[in-house]
Amino acid sequence: MSVAVAAFLLDQISKWLVTYPAALRSREVIDLIPFFSLRWAENYGVSLSYLQADSDLARWALVAFTSVIAGGVAIWLLMNCDPINGVGLGLILGGALGNIADRTRLGHVVDFLDLHFGGWRPFAIFNVADCMISIGVIVLLLSSWASREKHSRSNPLPN
Repeated sequence: MSVAVAAFLLDQISKWLVTYPAALRSREVIDLIPFFSLRWAENYGVSLSYLQADSDLARWALVAFTSVIAGGVAIWLLMNCDPINGVGLGLILGGALGNIADRTRLGHVVDFLDLHFGGWRPFAIFNVADCMISIGVIVLLLSSWASREKHSRSNPLPN
């Protein structure tokens, strides 16, 4: 659970930093290096701006939907006994809670990380919570793959 708290705090602190001290909303873009910028974006949907919540009803339905998913992840995390899966689940939960907090407090999620190569953007503008969720999923997938590999080596199929 400490991983979830750390991921949540890292996300919220990063959003506070770009919103207030960096004043990204009014500046719109801060170019850091040729292929990476801070760019203000308000995401009213979910990943890649899908499921746009363009009304109060849609906003709160999206909060409820993502909260149910986060609740499921929290239960899975509490029932989990594997430390590696616990890290993955904690990252996913902390990231999800960070985006839920934004949507509840602001009506949208603050996105600001912009990876680009010229005009080509391999990703939509994203935030630390999105990174935590993605890394958490990768951790779970790699852990599952490693577990299957270990199981298949210890229990070879008969000829």
